[in-house]
Amino acid sequence: MTVPRGASRADVERVLEEKRPWIVDQRRRQVPRLCLEPSSVSESEARTAARELVSMLAQTEAERIGVAYRRIRIGGQRTRWGSCSPRGTLSFNWRLVLAPLDVLDYVVVHELCHLRVPNHSRAFWALVEGHRPHWRRQRDWLRDHGPELLAFRPQV
Repeated sequence: MTVPRGASRADVERVLEEKRPWIVDQRRRQVPRLCLEPSSVSESEARTAARELVSMLAQTEAERIGVAYRRIRIGGQRTRWGSCSPRGTLSFNWRLVLAPLDVLDYVVVHELCHLRVPNHSRAFWALVEGHRPHWRRQRDWLRDHGPELLAFRPQV
């Protein structure tokens, strides 16, 4: 917090008290540190690893779900973990390879399920749940740690 010159201690305490709910909310939203070291991960290697893992998982899970995809794309999206186009292209963020494997697995299954149900309706979530009963844990992990992963920039 920056305090203007000449502000009294009473002024500071009054502002802190007025802003307490906001401060508590901001502290609760702080992203936990994943301890990712920019010099230890190259984007090229991470993209290659992501393509291999995603391809392997998608191939296995597509059969189980009973869907077929056209192709897999690995990108550097700023706000998304994955997407599914109407033509069957599955796109995934390369940073998923930095997440726990079960999180990557959940995102792959999530996008494959969109090939059957192209929205986030109850039917879609029932399909996801049928294939990944504990999907909420992985979604919550992404909500908690995702901002740090999305902000991660390896050194060139």
